[in-house]
Amino acid sequence: MCITHGVMIYNTDMRADHINGTMFLYRQIAEKISGMITEGTYRPNERIPSIRSLSRQLRVSVNTVMEAYASLENIGLIEARPQSGYYVRYPSPEPKAMLSRKVAMAYVAPNDVILGDASLQIMRTLADPSLVPLGRGAPNTDLLPSDKLNRMLASQSKRFPGQSVSYGSFQGIRKLRVQIARRLLHSGCTVSADDIVITSGCVEAVNLALLATCRSGDTVALGSPIYYTFLNSVQWLGLKVLEIPSVPGEGMSLEVLSYAMKQTPIRACIVIPNFNNPLGTLMPEEKKRELVKLLSKQEIPLIEDDVYSDLAFGPVHPSSAKVHDEKGMVLSCSSFSKTLAPGYRIGWIVPGRFQQKVEQLKALFNIATASPTQLAVAEFLTNGGYDHHLRKIRRVYARQVNQMRDAVISNFPQGTRVSRPEGGFILWVELPEGIDALRVYEEGLKQGIGIAPGVLFTTGNRYQNCFRLNAAFWSDQIAQALETLGEISESMV
Repeated sequence: MCITHGVMIYNTDMRADHINGTMFLYRQIAEKISGMITEGTYRPNERIPSIRSLSRQLRVSVNTVMEAYASLENIGLIEARPQSGYYVRYPSPEPKAMLSRKVAMAYVAPNDVILGDASLQIMRTLADPSLVPLGRGAPNTDLLPSDKLNRMLASQSKRFPGQSVSYGSFQGIRKLRVQIARRLLHSGCTVSADDIVITSGCVEAVNLALLATCRSGDTVALGSPIYYTFLNSVQWLGLKVLEIPSVPGEGMSLEVLSYAMKQTPIRACIVIPNFNNPLGTLMPEEKKRELVKLLSKQEIPLIEDDVYSDLAFGPVHPSSAKVHDEKGMVLSCSSFSKTLAPGYRIGWIVPGRFQQKVEQLKALFNIATASPTQLAVAEFLTNGGYDHHLRKIRRVYARQVNQMRDAVISNFPQGTRVSRPEGGFILWVELPEGIDALRVYEEGLKQGIGIAPGVLFTTGNRYQNCFRLNAAFWSDQIAQALETLGEISESMV
């Protein structure tokens, strides 16, 4: 073993795990090269070692180096040039920490959620199909296996005519729960079908988790900026929000969360650890472990939204925070809405020690999730080639995320920052101070373009120069829309 630039490289071609069981060999190599780029050893437009030369130097296989370079290429750090090799890409700066820890600690306090008419109107606008779809956090339906799914919907309804039109179990169809339990192994979770409750999408799963853990007037901690649907849920349930600032590359600041827990009684915490919406951040493994440990010490439930984890650009599936749950305090929620069929409304929750309460609430509020779509998705997971489908859309989204990042940097004012997600299809853009993203949104609407301005993602006055983009779609029309938005932003400098 040798240690170079703080990264351990093992003299073996096996995918040896790091001491904590999470760091694969190709990833160690990727971090080594990434560190050298960050330190300036390799500068933008400079060639990095060829695959074969690095393979010989580190005494690892060519395939291992190829995986490492593919992961760096997926996140836009390097690029392959035909007949030439791999080069460092010109960087686009990422958004800064949303709040400094010092400032955050000075005023972290729970807030009531009051979504005014303006915010609700923006949310309605984002769903307008006539707009260029840059604002709504929805997958590209052209990439989804609609025909195959709909055929399975018809065939399963015919095969199970009584079951397809009857009330199902509030826990969900067992065949589907078995398939989900098997798939959760990719996230590191070992659960049984009986540990899972099927829901009508991930939103219902999160709402059930909130209802099972909180009462009106309680305070919920969330990473800021906040996915605005969570704000809707919190307002509807009469809860208060404690916004915890986010740190680039880490997600929710655990330092600020720890401080806030000493100042305010927190009843639950919601986190999107894998490819956060709207920041796109992948929380490092050690931070997931630290988060679960921090909350479990005070018996604070962690509600995990893991809806984007199947869309990782690299070859390794990110783990769930649930992996580190030793007390049953993590309620893990997800769905197939971002990968398979948003209209089928198939989600699930693994509620841990809150299982009985979640089952009672599910039965109370809507009896059961629709049977026909459960049957169809179960059949697709069994025989439809879900993993093949995922490999295809991951490649497309990885390419389109990079295309959109490049377009933003090329067209928007100097000083614009844009996130660098390693999965999903969401980008967060931070314009130079003084440019009002809400005005950019309003002017964009006049041109038939929709974006999600930063004011949607907070209860306060933050993120006024920020907005969210959806990279699930790419076309000449979208490229032109980004040029137009860039011109609008430039006119406000």
